Amino acid sequence: MGVTMDGTKRQRRGNTRRRILDVALELFAEQGYEKTSLREIAERLGVTKAALYYHFRTKEEILVSLFESLTQPMEELIEWGRGQPHTLETKQEIVRRYDQALAGAAPLFRFMQENQATVRELRIGDAFKNRMRDLRDIIIDPDASLADQVRCISAIFTLHAGMFVMQDLDGDPEERRKAVLEVAVDLVTQAHRGAHEP
Repeated sequence: MGVTMDGTKRQRRGNTRRRILDVALELFAEQGYEKTSLREIAERLGVTKAALYYHFRTKEEILVSLFESLTQPMEELIEWGRGQPHTLETKQEIVRRYDQALAGAAPLFRFMQENQATVRELRIGDAFKNRMRDLRDIIIDPDASLADQVRCISAIFTLHAGMFVMQDLDGDPEERRKAVLEVAVDLVTQAHRGAHEP
């Protein structure tokens, strides 16, 4: 019985942490990280500041936790990619999986884009750049020409651009996302062929 109770408590605590992160991200997006206080987060949640402190002592802890929720799927993807053969299919699958990870983290990614100074100041930007380099290193062939290296890097940033710049294009959002993914996969395909064809 005690195990069930402990499991239920952990689940509730996990749900509360998730709610805090979601509400904090909403407020950070609405009014900016600097202008959002822990008190406002607690009020929006309908809890006391003490209850919020139980989970997070500072806004920085909240932001770091949000960032970890973005990078966890990236780390899993990087780990998966490192264990795969360096084939075109692997590279294409990495691009597809990264597209899915970005779709699931769109609000946080937008926040990072719009609050670059804060992200840099809190050093989470460096960690994100390191993950991007790891991803890049998996999809770039060691002997690739400079142009093909740029194609691989451009594939990743095409997916990023698709979240922001491409939103103004006409058409169904899902069709736009598919078009952006198609271009990203095509860039990686061109780069792979350039490195493997005589």
